[in-house]
Amino acid sequence: MRKNRVRRFKAVVIGVSSGGVSALKLLLGALPVDFPVPIMVVTHITPDSDDGLAVLLDTYCAIRVKEADEQETATAGTVYLAPANYHLLVERSGNLSFSIDPPVNFARPSVDVLFESAAEAYRTELIGVILTGAGSDGSRGLLKISNFGGLTIVQDPEDAEMDSMPRSALQLLKADHVVRLNEISHLLTRLVSGKP
Repeated sequence: MRKNRVRRFKAVVIGVSSGGVSALKLLLGALPVDFPVPIMVVTHITPDSDDGLAVLLDTYCAIRVKEADEQETATAGTVYLAPANYHLLVERSGNLSFSIDPPVNFARPSVDVLFESAAEAYRTELIGVILTGAGSDGSRGLLKISNFGGLTIVQDPEDAEMDSMPRSALQLLKADHVVRLNEISHLLTRLVSGKP
């Protein structure tokens, strides 16, 4: 049984891989400009990628989208994309930091690295989201978010362009919500607004 008290959230983290551009356009494009918490995103990109995805999404979305900067403070109403060839981490202070540690799950940036650091920073006040993608990156991190009391959302594998990442996550944990991509933005908006 869920308690009746309203949960408070301070951040959202999203992990996505294959099929990620169209998934992020749909999800982020439906969020309101006044979305009340920051969103950090890791998508698997080639090491020589520029900030083109952030620029594209920013022109497409009402909410601000940018590539993260080292030691930037994550602020409400902004989406931060991990830059190419760097792991993105959240410090306890809420600042963002980068790492050039070896790839995790064959990826740098890695979803697991972001999720695990964010779980330690935000604990019960974090929402973790796994979207379409190949491989298993993000599963271990989503489990840590759950173990630290955060809320977990997984895109329905049947709805995903590539179902490996969602299926891998669901093999490790029972997510709080398993929903279609086009439902996630409304769900996030409701959750962070404190509505039951």
